[in-house]
Amino acid sequence: MTDSPRLFPDLDDTLLQRALPLLDDEWLQRDADLAPVLPVVLARGVGQDWHKAGTFRHHLVGVARSLTLWQQPSDVRLLGLLHSVYGNAFVDLVKFDAASERQRLQGVIGEAAEHLVHLFCTMSRAQFVQKVLAGEVQEDGSLQVELNGAAPRQGVRLSAYEVAAFAIVSMADTIEQWFSWQDEIFSRFPGTDTSRRQAVHWGASLWPGPMRPTARMVSQVAALGRALQHPALKGQLPLPPVFDGCQQALAPQHEAAASALYWSVVQLAQPLVDLDAATATLEQAVQLNPWVGEPQMVLAQLYLSAGRGEDAERAARGALQQFCTWGNAWDKRVQWDAWVAWTRILLQSAAQGSWPERLDKLNNLALR
Repeated sequence: MTDSPRLFPDLDDTLLQRALPLLDDEWLQRDADLAPVLPVVLARGVGQDWHKAGTFRHHLVGVARSLTLWQQPSDVRLLGLLHSVYGNAFVDLVKFDAASERQRLQGVIGEAAEHLVHLFCTMSRAQFVQKVLAGEVQEDGSLQVELNGAAPRQGVRLSAYEVAAFAIVSMADTIEQWFSWQDEIFSRFPGTDTSRRQAVHWGASLWPGPMRPTARMVSQVAALGRALQHPALKGQLPLPPVFDGCQQALAPQHEAAASALYWSVVQLAQPLVDLDAATATLEQAVQLNPWVGEPQMVLAQLYLSAGRGEDAERAARGALQQFCTWGNAWDKRVQWDAWVAWTRILLQSAAQGSWPERLDKLNNLALR
């Protein structure tokens, strides 16, 4: 008898209804705050620039989507849409010249949002993450960080609002872009070893690599979320719904093990005649990391294949809940909207007590 009732969270219908409109590619054009800005960004060629697992446009829109799902105010959502347009220490994608075009961008998004964008691009983001994770946020919520540039670097004191905004945008930024290729080239971020030579580590450098989910960054996102429980930060902005409203931690060793277990199943490294080993492996993965949807979704399909309809329904609902908390995929082999769409098919099939017996019939499944 399965212990699946303990494995999977309940589905929050309010959160689901908030996520469903964001599945439509046109959601951004309907957004009153972001739609007027989109043509200005697209005119700078962001749809043609490579960025991590897609294009720069995919990345900017994905970050803004999570922030929209997390009900962030317009200035924070605009920061998400524009968070690298002045360039930064990580990416050389300068779409606006900070020396000459700040006023132009202010005219489009307003001074408050542009201030956040400029500061986020010009501060040391690695140092920001290091200090937040080290608990160096002051009693009043402020944080001293250095600006990018040659030593000696100029310092700036972030307000509590800026610290909260930058932590939340960093969470969305990380989950949107991070997969195994970045685990390799940016290993141990924010303490990346910059001495590693590409020619020596050529195997790790081949893009996009095996496209495994990250084995180390979800726990870091959880830690950033936990930092938002700081008394001076907690009321600054709506807390993202991930990790039970940023209340829960994820141990790095649990994340790594869960990722490996999940990958062993999807790469068919488990016995293929019976379902029991793959099912047990995924159940263990979910227990170790219950905060991402993909392992729960795959487990729902295994339950359906085994005729375990009630367990499949619980797993599918749990997967859908986690997808709706993130607004981005953990397993980036397919996009977030595709994961949600297949999960809804699994949930529908489990509720109806049906699942195709023939392989070709899997191609005919449709949401009713």
